[in-house]
Amino acid sequence: MNTSVQDQTVTRKTLVVKLEAAEVSARHAATVAEFARLARIPGFRPGKAPADMVLKRFGRDIADEFKQKVVTQAYQSGLAEAKLDVLRLVDAQPGELAADQPAEIRFTVDVRPQFDLPAYDSLETEVASTEASEQEVEQAIESMRSERADFRIADRPSAKGDFVKLSYEGTLDGKPIADLSPDRPIYGRAPQTWEEVEGSQEGLIPGLGSHLAGLKAGEKRTVAITFPAEFTALPALAGATADYAVEVLEVRERVLPEIDTEFLKSHQAESVEELRTNVRNSLRMQKEYQNRSAQRRQVTEALVSRVDFELPASLIDLETQDVLRQFIEENMRRGVPQEQFEKDKKQLYDGARRAASARVKTQLILGRIADQEGIKMNENDMNAYIYRESMRSGTSADKLVKQLSKDPEQLRSMQQNVILDKTVEFLVSKAKVTVKAPETSNPSS
Repeated sequence: MNTSVQDQTVTRKTLVVKLEAAEVSARHAATVAEFARLARIPGFRPGKAPADMVLKRFGRDIADEFKQKVVTQAYQSGLAEAKLDVLRLVDAQPGELAADQPAEIRFTVDVRPQFDLPAYDSLETEVASTEASEQEVEQAIESMRSERADFRIADRPSAKGDFVKLSYEGTLDGKPIADLSPDRPIYGRAPQTWEEVEGSQEGLIPGLGSHLAGLKAGEKRTVAITFPAEFTALPALAGATADYAVEVLEVRERVLPEIDTEFLKSHQAESVEELRTNVRNSLRMQKEYQNRSAQRRQVTEALVSRVDFELPASLIDLETQDVLRQFIEENMRRGVPQEQFEKDKKQLYDGARRAASARVKTQLILGRIADQEGIKMNENDMNAYIYRESMRSGTSADKLVKQLSKDPEQLRSMQQNVILDKTVEFLVSKAKVTVKAPETSNPSS
């Protein structure tokens, strides 16, 4: 066997493995012998049928098995001899394989890029103070009260914070919007729906709630709604200004509950002070989680910005497809029609490829750091992963373990993800931390 390596790019190589005729013939004879040992041919005991008869009976199967074995052996032996750190086999070209002929098999592979790691033991990170201000505590308690608010019919014009029951019918350039998409008429017409007046959360029609103040039950108003340019739910409305005829059917005002014994008990508190302490502790934990997430993002972004190298094309291709799949699945759940993806195909692909390149680069850098620091997956990591995945998916831990044991690729991917996650935590633990000064609100605002 003779092995050589040809460079296509810094990260893509062609591995050429040449086999002498004797090596190929030996592998072919071994394949035939294996079939003969297992073959059941009338008139012969297992393993006793003549080779030419076995070849005639199982010729196609033997040829396929012979080709697979030659290619596999050539690839494994070639890698060992060439000492390539292969990340992905891109292509294999076995050419013509015959038992009495030499063979030349060409493998296209992507290899791990070589680069110098930047310093990573004191990366700069900035976090916010975890102390909750009195204003934040008050806002949190008001939010808790809002969750238990009662909505009572109000015989007055609607005001900010009220909820109104209304009907609407929209037109675009004088034509009914409902006719633009018969399968999704809700953007054009609704006989009854609810909307918060000047609320922070928009309803189905963007900005509609900001036009509803000052209306009593039974009153009508025509409002102009300008849809954002990126409105994908109904592409015909993207960037357009439509007219909506609105009729208010009912006004309900939000009535917050008193902070009484019942309210305190429902939030596991015996007094207002204990409630405030609990809220403050909860806010601190939220801030600590947000800080940790921010630090994880900051250390990875810092590393990626400090080193540059060529990325393996096959890894980017694979990651791009994964990014696209996740994006499309998420947006289809939100109701974005399939035709919109086709319309924006190039833009989506370009964006996914940029995201994929950043992911691949981050993974390769973190992988090098994990190797250098000896970061590995242990039994505790495995148990924690199984527990989290079981809780997330609602699948039993035993079933997940069986799935992993039957799918080596899924197991390898899981192990890699756990190691990379541990590596990010290692970087955060070594990072330099600066606490931002808390923002002060303007008294005049």
